[in-house]
Amino acid sequence: MAWETDPYEDRSEAGRSLAEKLVKFSKEKPVIVGLPRGGVVLAAEIARALNAELDVIIAGKLRAPYNPELAIGAVTEEGAVYLNDMAVRSLRIKPDYIEKEKRERLRAVTERLNLYRKIKKKVPLKGRTVIIADDGLATGATMISAIQASAASGAKKIIVAVPGGPQDTVDRISGMKEVSEVVCPLIPSLFFAVSQLYLDFRQVEDEEVVAILREFAPEKERKGA
Repeated sequence: MAWETDPYEDRSEAGRSLAEKLVKFSKEKPVIVGLPRGGVVLAAEIARALNAELDVIIAGKLRAPYNPELAIGAVTEEGAVYLNDMAVRSLRIKPDYIEKEKRERLRAVTERLNLYRKIKKKVPLKGRTVIIADDGLATGATMISAIQASAASGAKKIIVAVPGGPQDTVDRISGMKEVSEVVCPLIPSLFFAVSQLYLDFRQVEDEEVVAILREFAPEKERKGA
């Protein structure tokens, strides 16, 4: 499928555009989850439009032995593990390897989240409709880990919302049993990088993410930060 519109001006415009396509979920009182850092900007626009709760998710990808690019599952910040049972069986991965990998990835996730959780506590996802937003798809590895982590946290329904990405990645994520729907308006016929979806693709810093989380944090959490 070729381009149908011009690139987005920036992440904020992309978030507002996605929000128009996600308003149908507002009655389900969804949690809008952004992938740091760029995805949090889009998630904030969606949360404002849907009057929804906002959170961030950093899922630790559990890496296959001898092939760190291949995900065999994910670990959430609470230590819950989601495994791709088929991959684990086909690669004959032993439980002691999975436990070691879980500890390592959980350590990395915790270190990165320390700053964010000082500002806003995690929103429980159990039994909730969860909309996972990022600023675009490429290989999909980060999004897949976030989907797996949301499933491990007990999400009832998972919707993936991204402004654009390649067709094969969109198809792969749409085919995941955990995913109810993928909203991805732009699918360029020639995809090179997420940056091509935007006119302004400046780097998002932690300070901006912290400011967004502070905006959505309950007052008692803001006072304690």
